[in-house]
Amino acid sequence: MAFLIVLASLCFLMFVAYRGYSVILFAPVAALGAVLLTDPSLVAPMFTGLFMDKMVGFLKLYFPVFVLGAVFGKVIELSGFSKAIVSATIRIVGAQRAMLSIVLVCALLTYGGVSLFVVVFAVYPFAAELFRQGDIPKRLIPGTIALGAFTFTMDALPGTPQIQNIIPTTFFGTNTWAAPILGTLGGVFILVLGMLYLEWRRRAAYRLGEGYGDAATLVNEPAAYSGGKLPHPLIALLPLVLVGVSNIVFTWWIPQVYGASHSFVPAVIGNPAPVVQEVARITAIWAVMGALLVGILTVLAFAWKPVLTSFAEGSKAAVGGALLAAGNTASEYGFGAVIAALPGFLVVANALGSIPNPLINEAITVTALAGITGSASGGMSIALAAMADTFIANANAAGISMEVLHRVASMASGGMDTLPHNGAVITLLAVTGLTHRQSYKDIFAITVIKTMAVFFIIAMFYATGWV
Repeated sequence: MAFLIVLASLCFLMFVAYRGYSVILFAPVAALGAVLLTDPSLVAPMFTGLFMDKMVGFLKLYFPVFVLGAVFGKVIELSGFSKAIVSATIRIVGAQRAMLSIVLVCALLTYGGVSLFVVVFAVYPFAAELFRQGDIPKRLIPGTIALGAFTFTMDALPGTPQIQNIIPTTFFGTNTWAAPILGTLGGVFILVLGMLYLEWRRRAAYRLGEGYGDAATLVNEPAAYSGGKLPHPLIALLPLVLVGVSNIVFTWWIPQVYGASHSFVPAVIGNPAPVVQEVARITAIWAVMGALLVGILTVLAFAWKPVLTSFAEGSKAAVGGALLAAGNTASEYGFGAVIAALPGFLVVANALGSIPNPLINEAITVTALAGITGSASGGMSIALAAMADTFIANANAAGISMEVLHRVASMASGGMDTLPHNGAVITLLAVTGLTHRQSYKDIFAITVIKTMAVFFIIAMFYATGWV
């Protein structure tokens, strides 16, 4: 019964998300409904002590990233930089390769360390312009961005600085370059199959005569550039490059300046306790914020006149979008925390632990928990915290390297996590002005390919012994 309650809660949230209802409203309804059916006396304590605590904790850490990411995307749009890059891309690779161009831009940003949430805001203006000029249906943009930002550069390619590739290092004693051959093969598998799928979808739409879309019905379209002559493509690319480079530089520099922790006194009156911050836990956040500020200032330095003309209204729209995206994702985070605290979740974890093969056990456990919680990092953290010792013991008994465990866990976390209630999916759809009904089919296809890739690298390991 406890398991059915968890399953019903998950199915309910996926259903309302797919139908287009507000996740900010229905995530607590789904979570607390499960609590009500489990132990009614815990509804209020769970809401304030767990759901809201996790939701507010998420906003505390990531809300500035959402806002700065949205503003960065908006100034890129208002400056004409997006149109300049798109025009140059069309000249170089052709309008028919618009999807590949967007996938590669997303991949470069995420592999450079830019948060996938930021990538969504930053790349959407480019994607909208490129798809419009290529007359490719707008509804295919979310699937294209998902392939570039949420898949192979998030957790497959060795060395990626995304959190999904960092979490396993603390459990298996590995580094981010673990299992480079398997990771590279998995990344190529995802990229090739993903592009084949997207191109098939584009050709099918072309045969039916479907274009970008009716301007009267499109939502959240980037504003048309009205600043006259377009900037040079290399200047337009500079902010994107500087965001990636600055992120790397700040990630190295911040711990050098602040050390392992930093404290300050929050008031000059009385004797308040000092505020102590563990720098290692927030370096990535500070680095991304600093990098985005560098990107915004770079755009303003080269194109302040066209940006200033529409910045008042544009920034309002950007902040409004950031509020919605952050609220959706934070509410999902609170939902996952509540579900993970229920007895039914333990039933799921114990059932998954009975799978005999150590790598398949790990892959299914991690991807299932990521799907239930709607979070790659959250599901993997829960799975490894509960079962890492078992995974390690089983792997040692079978002669399997910790590097293989690392890569399987990392890639599995980004498998079924992108179900309809996933925060990144909801953010992506909100930013692009599309709905689950219009675009989730393509996101789910990429999700299936991503999940298949985990079992592909497991098969390659057993067939070849490559690591």
